[in-house]
Amino acid sequence: MRHLGAFLFLLGVLGALTDICEIPEVDIQLVEKLGQRLLPWMDRLSRDHLNPSVYVGLRLSSVQGGTKEKLYLRSLKLDYQQCLPGSAFSENDGDCQAKPSMGRLSLYLLALRANCEFARGRKGDRLISQLKRFLEDENRAIGHNHKGHPHTSYYQYGLGILALCVHRKRIHDNLVGKLLYAVEHDHPLHQSHFSVDTAAMAGLAFTCLKRSNFNSDQRQRITMAIRTVQEKILKAQTPEGYFGNVYSTPLALQLLMTSPMSGAKLGTACLKAKVALLASLQDGAFQNALMISQLLPVLNHKTYVDLISPDCLAPRVMLEPATTTLPQIQVPETISVTLQVLSLLRPYRQAIPVLAGSSLEDVLKKAHELGGFTYETQASLSGPYLISVMGKAAGKREFWQLLQAPNTPLQQGIADYRPKDGETIELRLVSW
Repeated sequence: MRHLGAFLFLLGVLGALTDICEIPEVDIQLVEKLGQRLLPWMDRLSRDHLNPSVYVGLRLSSVQGGTKEKLYLRSLKLDYQQCLPGSAFSENDGDCQAKPSMGRLSLYLLALRANCEFARGRKGDRLISQLKRFLEDENRAIGHNHKGHPHTSYYQYGLGILALCVHRKRIHDNLVGKLLYAVEHDHPLHQSHFSVDTAAMAGLAFTCLKRSNFNSDQRQRITMAIRTVQEKILKAQTPEGYFGNVYSTPLALQLLMTSPMSGAKLGTACLKAKVALLASLQDGAFQNALMISQLLPVLNHKTYVDLISPDCLAPRVMLEPATTTLPQIQVPETISVTLQVLSLLRPYRQAIPVLAGSSLEDVLKKAHELGGFTYETQASLSGPYLISVMGKAAGKREFWQLLQAPNTPLQQGIADYRPKDGETIELRLVSW
């Protein structure tokens, strides 16, 4: 009986271990083709186009860009360290008018860890201090009673905590507590629905804290928050297999791959998501550098949490430029659309870089990602419409009007209108 009990116990353990998110091997040629789509982006070294996520994605993948990769990291270092407040260059360099945002700074810190570097010395201390100041500002914006909202987003808040964690920097319980409260009370929402990528980023941050044995007084809440986020993401799986949508699925998979779950059919859900992603790849869905950089680690069984102890000596296949010119490998043209809100006490005006052909809704999303701009929409039969901008909700007999500056009302909604390069779009609160 003792042996039978031990056998049954072993079966139970094995059953629990099978309930994991595991992505089977993918054809290396498919991975190479995906990596090749990043090569043109690595040739774009201007401040407007540098994206640390590209470097992180490649370093966590099974492919590499060789000398392009090294040059890209060098360009990132020059840009982010020169333009950081307090550096010797930032006060005099006219090109440093746009300081790194909270999200970009966090991604840059992830890029350093992807190269097995820690933020050390005076330059490193400035990076860490600036990110902590960002988080403290967001903490104050949310408020002690949790009634406020971050200036940027909970996505960037979670990304900031993750970046500090992989650099083995302890984060005050109060800062972590704000993200815990947001998950516990369904605050990581965007545009009036559950945001899979925001929840996944929070989960990755919590997983890093748990594995690093940080914030021990909050360990139970952290463990529960990870489970909560995983369950919500699984519930958000579509009939096609995506978690939320095709573009939020890679980050969701990164989280689901980090922790097993019992009784959740996790393995089946992840296999279904993999099939959906492969179908999307064949259809050419992944053209955006950020999306590709989040997917490549998944195909190599890696996540951002692996940056706690990255393997910088792992062999990776050298990428070669595509031998044929394919439309999907071309780098899309970037245009600049100025977004302004002048009908508030604190006006907003910012040039937003987006891909040519983007909708006004894409412009709003990009402005939100860059920080300093918030908005909410509501669905309707004619498409989504604005109900709040910069925290100002439209009241009774009020609405947010879309105008082509200076005073031409748009005849299309935010999902349908396609701004042109150099165009200025104003969001104006008006009464009727």
